[in-house]
Amino acid sequence: MKILYGVQGTGNGHITRARAMSVEFARLGIEVDYVFSGRAASDYFDMECFGNYRTFSGLSFVAKDGQISLWATYRQAKVFQLLKDIASFDVSQYDLILTDFEPVTAWAAKRQGKPCIGVGHQYAFQYDIPKYKGDVIGSWIMSRFAPVSQGIGVHWHHFGEPILPPIIQHAEHKNVAQDDQVLVYLPFENSEDVMEYLEGVSGYQFRMHCKDIEPGKYGNVQVFPFSREGFQKNLRECQSVLCNAGFELNSEALHMGRRIMVKPLHGQVEQLSNVVALESLGFAKASKTLSSDVIREWLEGSKVVRVSYPNVAKGIAEWVAAGAKTPLEELSQQLWQHVLPSNGVYFCKDDIVAAPV
Repeated sequence: MKILYGVQGTGNGHITRARAMSVEFARLGIEVDYVFSGRAASDYFDMECFGNYRTFSGLSFVAKDGQISLWATYRQAKVFQLLKDIASFDVSQYDLILTDFEPVTAWAAKRQGKPCIGVGHQYAFQYDIPKYKGDVIGSWIMSRFAPVSQGIGVHWHHFGEPILPPIIQHAEHKNVAQDDQVLVYLPFENSEDVMEYLEGVSGYQFRMHCKDIEPGKYGNVQVFPFSREGFQKNLRECQSVLCNAGFELNSEALHMGRRIMVKPLHGQVEQLSNVVALESLGFAKASKTLSSDVIREWLEGSKVVRVSYPNVAKGIAEWVAAGAKTPLEELSQQLWQHVLPSNGVYFCKDDIVAAPV
């Protein structure tokens, strides 16, 4: 079996899911060609597991100070190049095409009449789940950005739909989290403003990953460059996580049992919908704005929630290897039964938080 796997390169969440999938495909001896789009080729890092991957410009958004800039997004978009890449991409040699919200592979498959399976968080929004309903245009764009024959959505809860648990890259690491250590990852915010807020919160040490402040120690804030290995080390050692409302990091934080606060990227319907889901599940605190007081209140007043998710990448890879014939309802039930006890609650540190079933 030979697979084409397209991955959206905006942010790192889609790539993290693809890393987990690559391990399982390699274990099964399945040949996979990886395609990435959405950022400059020079901005990808720690990509060895994907072999001789290809990159395209694709489509992405531009954010400034925590808000999507429609004008800058329009100016950056290379629509004619996208159309050219779609038209010239021959997918006939592949037995199966997968996409994690990557438009070149998805539209090339559609144009050439080849079945394409979508694997990712965005495909959960085809169902009746908690979501932000104040952006009709954004929801329309998301539903058509990377069209698929069949969508396999992943989410923090199934909400009574054939949705799978999050795809987590499982690894054997000892949990050494320290309660005064906080991981900060807010790539769409103004880093200087975030630094000022953090410096105003005493009693905690913040480990901040960003690319626009020189790495080093600044009072109670340690700045780190982007690095997969360094980021995972800090995630293991920090009891709390302050981040945007993307899907994958919050999934990893829940799986490891972390105190979470999210600040959504305004104008991004997926992140705004994630806030609705996180708050309805009681998994995280959300704030539309940041300040020292908001951060301090969260750290001192919020509980830690842990949801241990199974190896979903293994389940999907084996489902694909078997011909993708098992109904999604059955695959979903098989995987979720490893997440929730029979009484339908999530076990949390020092308490139990009820979850909708």
